[in-house]
Amino acid sequence: MTAAMNDFRPQDRRALEITEKIVDQVQPHQLDLPTPCGEWTLRQLLAHMIGQNHGFADAADGKRTELTDWADRDFGDDPAGVFRASSTRVADAFAQEGVLEREFWLPEVRGGMSFPAPVAIGFHFVDYVVHGWDVAAAIGVPARFEQDLLRAVLPIALAVPDGPARQTPGSSFRPGLPTSSEDLLDQVLATLGRSSSWPA
Repeated sequence: MTAAMNDFRPQDRRALEITEKIVDQVQPHQLDLPTPCGEWTLRQLLAHMIGQNHGFADAADGKRTELTDWADRDFGDDPAGVFRASSTRVADAFAQEGVLEREFWLPEVRGGMSFPAPVAIGFHFVDYVVHGWDVAAAIGVPARFEQDLLRAVLPIALAVPDGPARQTPGSSFRPGLPTSSEDLLDQVLATLGRSSSWPA
């Protein structure tokens, strides 16, 4: 099995748990703060993250998902609770017996493409390391991703195409930034267009 076909489910679950703890710290007055994720406010970013969890869960269930399945989701006055519920749903979907033999239909990729489950779960893993950091940076708290998680996610980040699509409005990742840092999180962030010194 190639590196791209590894079973990232244990690391993905840990990334979600760390992100849950970050989202637990969000206060209502912070929801309109800017984030490192494009032009999104924290409210928009959290709605996106919740929607993506449901989209990935539907894909893991074998559904040929549509864009509406991945749409941003309103969380009312409970971002932490709604995010945690979406996180539990996607983790449970990924844990199903036989899920790694499935294909996930991802309608947001190049107009819709099918991916082997291990590859698609890798996409989710990198999303929640980076978006977890985005939330932490927005509210000024640490993002405590362990070194083994960062070593596992860096090759996935490096494999994300760095082309014109990253410059389109609403893109989650921006063009890569140069970095000489030996810090693994810094390298992941720079690869996906973020500076660890944001918003400086």
